[in-house]
Amino acid sequence: MTNNKRILGIHWLLVLSLIAGLALPTANTDAAAKSKKKKVLVVYFSATGTTKSAAKKVKKAAGGKLYQIKPAKPYTDADLDYTNNNCRANREQRDEAARPQIKGKVKNIRKYDVIFLGFPIWHSREPKIIRTFLESHNLKGKKIVTFGTSGGSGISGSVKGVKAAAKGARVVSGRDLTDVSYKSVKKWVKKQR
Repeated sequence: MTNNKRILGIHWLLVLSLIAGLALPTANTDAAAKSKKKKVLVVYFSATGTTKSAAKKVKKAAGGKLYQIKPAKPYTDADLDYTNNNCRANREQRDEAARPQIKGKVKNIRKYDVIFLGFPIWHSREPKIIRTFLESHNLKGKKIVTFGTSGGSGISGSVKGVKAAAKGARVVSGRDLTDVSYKSVKKWVKKQR
C-alpha cells in the first residue's frame, strides 16, 4: 500500500506540474500582448479650432500623445477668406507644389506605430501644410489613419494626397469628425487600432 500511495502522490505531482505549466504560457502571452501594445500619436492641423476639438476627442479615445502642426506663418482670417479667390488658403490649394513651412518636428516619430492625422478639408482635400508635415518625417511602416472636419465636403478626396506624401506608410481613409460625439469617436477609434 505504501508503494501505491507513493505512486499516486507522484502521479498527482505530475498532474499539478502539467496544469501549472499550461498556465504559464497564458501569463507570458498576456505580458507579451501588453508589451506589444501599439503606441499612438494624434497629429492635427487646425486653422480655426474645429479640428483641434476633434483631435482632442481622438486622443482621449486612443490614448497616446497629441501633436499640433503649427505653421511657421500663422493663418489670419484674411488668409482663410474663401470668398476671396486670391486668399492664401486658396492659392496654396491651387498650387500642387505648395508646402507651407511648419514649426518643429515630432521627436522620435519612429517609436509610434499608429498615427491619427487630422485636418480641415479645404476644397475637398487636405491643406498643403499636411503634405509638408508628412514629407518632413520618415513614416515607413507606420499606419496613418486620417480624420477631418468640414463644412460640407467629405474626407475621401484627401486620401490620394496623403498617400503620395506619406512614403512607405499604410494610409487608411478615415472619416469626417465634424460635430461627432465622443462616444461615436471612441467606437471609431477602437476599430482603427
